[in-house]
Amino acid sequence: MIKNKSEYFLNRELSWIEFNKRVLEEAKDNTQPLLERVKFLSIFSTNLDEFFMIRVAGLKRQVKSKVNELTTDGMSAPEQREMIYETLTPLVEEEHRIFNDEIIPELAENGIRIFNYDELTEEDRKKADAYFEDEIFPVLTPLAIDNVHPFPNLINRSLALAILLDDPDTKEVEEKVCVIQIPNNISRFYSLESENQNNYLLLEDIIKANAEKLFIGMRAIDCFSFRITRNADLELEEEEAGDLLTLIEEEVKKRRLGILVRLEVDKKMPDKLLNFLKNILGAENNEIYKVDGMLNLGDLMMLYKSDKRDLKYEGFTPRISSYFREEEDFFKTISERDVFLHHPFYSFSSVSEFIAQSAEDPNVYAIKLTLYRTSGDSPIIQSLIEAAENGKQVTAVVELKARFDEENNIIWAKSLENAGVHVVYGVSGLKTHCKMALVVRKEEKGMKRYLHLSTGNYNSVTSRIYTDFGLFTANQDYCKDASHLFNYLTGYSKQRSYRKLLVAPLNLRRKLLKMIDDEIRSHKENNNGYILFKINSIVDEEVIMRLYQASKAGVKVDLICRGMCRLRPKVKDLSENINVYSIVGRFLEHSRAYYFHNNGDPRLYLGSADVMQRNFDRRVEVLFPIDDNRIKEDITEILKLYLTDTSKTWVMSSNGNYTRKEDLMKISDEPFEKINIQENFVKKVIKKHEKELKEDMRKKVSSKKITANSNGVHKKISTD
Repeated sequence: MIKNKSEYFLNRELSWIEFNKRVLEEAKDNTQPLLERVKFLSIFSTNLDEFFMIRVAGLKRQVKSKVNELTTDGMSAPEQREMIYETLTPLVEEEHRIFNDEIIPELAENGIRIFNYDELTEEDRKKADAYFEDEIFPVLTPLAIDNVHPFPNLINRSLALAILLDDPDTKEVEEKVCVIQIPNNISRFYSLESENQNNYLLLEDIIKANAEKLFIGMRAIDCFSFRITRNADLELEEEEAGDLLTLIEEEVKKRRLGILVRLEVDKKMPDKLLNFLKNILGAENNEIYKVDGMLNLGDLMMLYKSDKRDLKYEGFTPRISSYFREEEDFFKTISERDVFLHHPFYSFSSVSEFIAQSAEDPNVYAIKLTLYRTSGDSPIIQSLIEAAENGKQVTAVVELKARFDEENNIIWAKSLENAGVHVVYGVSGLKTHCKMALVVRKEEKGMKRYLHLSTGNYNSVTSRIYTDFGLFTANQDYCKDASHLFNYLTGYSKQRSYRKLLVAPLNLRRKLLKMIDDEIRSHKENNNGYILFKINSIVDEEVIMRLYQASKAGVKVDLICRGMCRLRPKVKDLSENINVYSIVGRFLEHSRAYYFHNNGDPRLYLGSADVMQRNFDRRVEVLFPIDDNRIKEDITEILKLYLTDTSKTWVMSSNGNYTRKEDLMKISDEPFEKINIQENFVKKVIKKHEKELKEDMRKKVSSKKITANSNGVHKKISTD
């Protein structure tokens, strides 16, 4: 029973840590292919980096600014920082235990070895030393630390070595400290040539073994790795900026040297050296993490990219939707019907081809598209450039503030501008996070608009590993809404009402709350209320409170929430009817869907928005309805299939902890089928694709026979 308001909500930061803990559990799962476990270790580490750079950095700023306001869960900023440290310390220890005790031995058994320098043969040592002399030595800059040499401004997330030196010409041992920043443009994994083996030596181990070559006349006593993480959250004053692009460029540069938020050190580092680093860097006790072994396991992604295919998931090639296989003319296909795509099971190439065809089609007059994150070799960017060169009106709304993609987006923005594309940066004070591509085409009856809407980014790389929903439509109500929204993003339009789209920050929150209220009223009348959300995060307190109201009214609520969840499920007299599930598997669950039973006439919305204040109030987001009953049924089936997963689903308890669904079912002693829904989607699409190809082949053979027969008949008649 809830006694005070603070008990309604879980802490956001601790909820995020719980999510990353589930990622670590995937690395722990020895039923998975070995390199997939390596990948999850890398993701866990990279996730932590971002957490410290943004969330922990924000808490540190609050402490420094003496902000005393408590979160709604009743915690101060200092309390949260301490709780983060207490929670993460054992997780970091577990991360390295998994790597040291499980992964490294299993990698060795499978022909992938990470050697220590001392383990090398004489021949391999000579090769490593020669590599140091030729490739590494010229790049390194040893930096003395003394009265005339201040501690260097080490780059954010850079790996460094702290070296203790002694001058043998002096009678007494006088330890001096020198720092070397390990270059991040040289591969961390030095490959040792070996037949049928993937043998590696860490870059820092090569440097450690050859350290004295950098200090002629000095003796290297010892050498230890350390790594710093800095605040990387951009602090922008857009209203005062004359040029947003220049402002972002300047802030990105500052990010490299932001305030320290974490210091990782080799566990073997002596206290004397650790205290030296701690004092000179201004690191607090709850910012120091002692690591047993290799620092920055995020670099393990380099190992994952090896050619050991037998140590990964079975390869899967996304299939082309039958609608686009049968008809190469995208405009004809989309004119006839709405087309739904479930990525990565169906290929994102259809989206790229749609933009490419639009760029080449002489009847296309304009292309408008939002870009939040895109790939380095984006075919869509190239198509936009070609479209502009072909004389079309091309507009790209580029979000420069897409976190950690700012530099990439700046590069693309400049390339697009140089090609004649109208590049705009959206609405001041808001991030443009919605995913839309609008094409305007001249046809017999006049100008016609075609629209693509999505839950995911226009990124051909992530589209192969993220699950997302996409919709092609020529429904002019949708298209007119998109036109108005683009005018809002690029001009001074104050359009606030839309026919179909729910748009944040204009009406999305209000409309979503109303749909929850409608479901409550419907349930009171019909006793069949049901709400199903598939989202990445649920943090917004107003929506959470409204879902509590729905639960208390008897409405059943299922939340498939991959990441953070501040809502407490299964609390008596509050959320007894709410279930919270999280799926962490082969693909990153990124699609967002909002389903309301509505007494048998379901309402279904897809889009880019999570249940977070930032999505409702500080971003331009879109949720779009699915009106086509055929597609609505397909998506509803997909959502309900997700609920059947037993293999990769975690079930949340009221205290914020998660338990594997499989383990809960084992405890109950009830028979159950082991279902990995992501893999089932793969199998289902492959099976459907093969069936369609056979049918296509049958039609072609049948058509050829008819043609041959008709030709034979014709010849016979003409001969007679």
